[in-house]
Amino acid sequence: MRNALTIKIFSAILISSSLSGCGVLAVGGVVAGASVMADRRTPAVQSIDKGVELEAGNALAKRYGDDAHINVTSFNQKVLLTGEVKDASIKEQAGAYAKANKNVRSVFNELVIGPNSTYTARANDSYLESKIKTQMIFTDKLPSNSMAIVAEGSSVYLMGILTQNEAAIAKKVASNADGVKDVYAYFDIISEAEKARLEKQGKADESQPNSMPKQ
Repeated sequence: MRNALTIKIFSAILISSSLSGCGVLAVGGVVAGASVMADRRTPAVQSIDKGVELEAGNALAKRYGDDAHINVTSFNQKVLLTGEVKDASIKEQAGAYAKANKNVRSVFNELVIGPNSTYTARANDSYLESKIKTQMIFTDKLPSNSMAIVAEGSSVYLMGILTQNEAAIAKKVASNADGVKDVYAYFDIISEAEKARLEKQGKADESQPNSMPKQ
């Protein structure tokens, strides 16, 4: 229990400090290993998700420049597009681009047609996102490291691999946070038996940190 609490406190400090994923890895093997162990995705899928985010994010930014502000979030090979675009054509094209990626299972296109958000609005969203992430970390029976939480325009988008009960808890936590306008959940719902299997597999993956993930 003490180790679990220490990990939660350390994770909360990292979130509140707005450290990147690379920064987390740089802190040390303990934190990185804990993150992998708690994540119900395989190491290979985690790598695929990161690759999709980087590739699609960079490509869309280069293609549309100031005509769009597009955030790409990939979790368990499901992609969420959030932000603003100049017109419906760009929204449609961005969604089609994401769907064309062979490593993407599905796309949730939540892009809003309108002017790009201000830096103040983005800062507010970042603060809201960090606040909810911290609340999730300290919520019992909730696998916070097996979730993606995105705040955009005061709306919150949730992704992850959760049981029905965990999903209900996560939505409640997000909905009760001050400043949240709407909550949208795109979870992969699993059974308790599948949860146990994934967590057992996660511990096995974590015990072999030097092994290369299978594609």
